[in-house]
Amino acid sequence: MKVLQDLSLTELQDLMQKFGEQKFRAKQILDNINLAKPISEYSNISKELKEKLLAEFYDTPLKIHTVLQGKDGTQKFAYELADGNIIEGVLMNYKYGNTLCVSTQIGCRMGCKFCASTLNGLARNLTSGEILSQVLVVNAYLGGKKDRNRAITNVVLMGSGEPLDNYDNVIKFIHLLSAPEGLNISPRNISLSTCGIVPNIIKLANENLPIVLTISLHAPNDTLRREIMPIANKYSVKQIIDAAREYFNITGRRVIFEYALTDNVNSTPECARELAKLMHGFPTHVNLIPLNEVEERELKTVTRKKAEQFANILESLGVSVTIRRTIGEDIGGACGQLRNKIIKNQEV
Repeated sequence: MKVLQDLSLTELQDLMQKFGEQKFRAKQILDNINLAKPISEYSNISKELKEKLLAEFYDTPLKIHTVLQGKDGTQKFAYELADGNIIEGVLMNYKYGNTLCVSTQIGCRMGCKFCASTLNGLARNLTSGEILSQVLVVNAYLGGKKDRNRAITNVVLMGSGEPLDNYDNVIKFIHLLSAPEGLNISPRNISLSTCGIVPNIIKLANENLPIVLTISLHAPNDTLRREIMPIANKYSVKQIIDAAREYFNITGRRVIFEYALTDNVNSTPECARELAKLMHGFPTHVNLIPLNEVEERELKTVTRKKAEQFANILESLGVSVTIRRTIGEDIGGACGQLRNKIIKNQEV
């Protein structure tokens, strides 16, 4: 079975031609897709066309399995895919609107020591339509429709999985999400976070997509980075910084570096000064993140005071920096935590 949400309007029109249907049916189907309706609930097409669709495509690629409500307004979603796999996402409320964090893979193979997503390895990549459906179902859950009437204003590809390890599906997802006939979310309101797959950073720079690139650095040197991020054994900090500089030169867009502050690991004043040296020479911003602790991991977060001291050093050395507010701690806001809990319960 295939995922209908993988198809663009043009591809849906080609499908209608294959089925011997009028071209305008494609737009009717897309209207239903934007409302996150299962194929079986499409009311504006014939029974015969629905049967043709259901013979090739899942009735729905995913549905909401669990919703957890945090004290700070954050909501954690677990989704069940058509094949029974579980993925997750987080809805964050900001003054400027609702930001949804989406997953790009089922699990992850990057192996970062601070992340719950990698605990069970990588099951498979998500299709572009499965990534898109996370946005569609939450938008519908919140009562949103499309374009100016949508409930989701921003999307971040920072959930389970490494987006640049699922490159083709992620790029198509961005095109589907930003299409005028879709939810029409501007690429400028889409952020992609990578642990640093260097060749695909350069490839992304040439896609002509004005998205926000965020690189998960988390250490100012190779020795320390290798301890917490296996990807550092393939790509050095210098290679990542050089790729980020080339990304800026090609796109003209500032690169954001994420840095999860872990107590007694990467949060010393020496680390701050070393990080500051990396940030000079092109426009960058450092987003400090007090580590969201994972039960299965030994790494611990820092105090707010220690995070502020780290930030102050960066600022004194001319680095643009913010400390991200901690959200969703009471509902397992970190990537992979809810999925792993559901998997454990299913095994009992």
